[in-house]
Amino acid sequence: MSITSIDPLVALGVLIATGVTDAAYVFFNAAVGARQRVRAANWSAIWYLLSAFAVISYTQNAFYVTFAALGSWLGAYVSVAWLSRRPGDGTGRHP
Repeated sequence: MSITSIDPLVALGVLIATGVTDAAYVFFNAAVGARQRVRAANWSAIWYLLSAFAVISYTQNAFYVTFAALGSWLGAYVSVAWLSRRPGDGTGRHP
């Protein structure tokens, strides 16, 4: 398999799926930390379904792992930034 056999829609799907997968992982961990069983279980199921799509997609061509890594980075970064924002001030910074 080579880079020329990359389907742009599959690559985008892998990028988005892994981004949302990492966001789900962050929210799962936040729910576990807060001892919220139902929310943690829901996020765990979502996390599993999304990761299954990504794995199935990039096992067809190893280069899709690049898109998976990028999506993973973006998902974690954006979701932690969202969780870190302070209500009301819009800055996302803590004192």
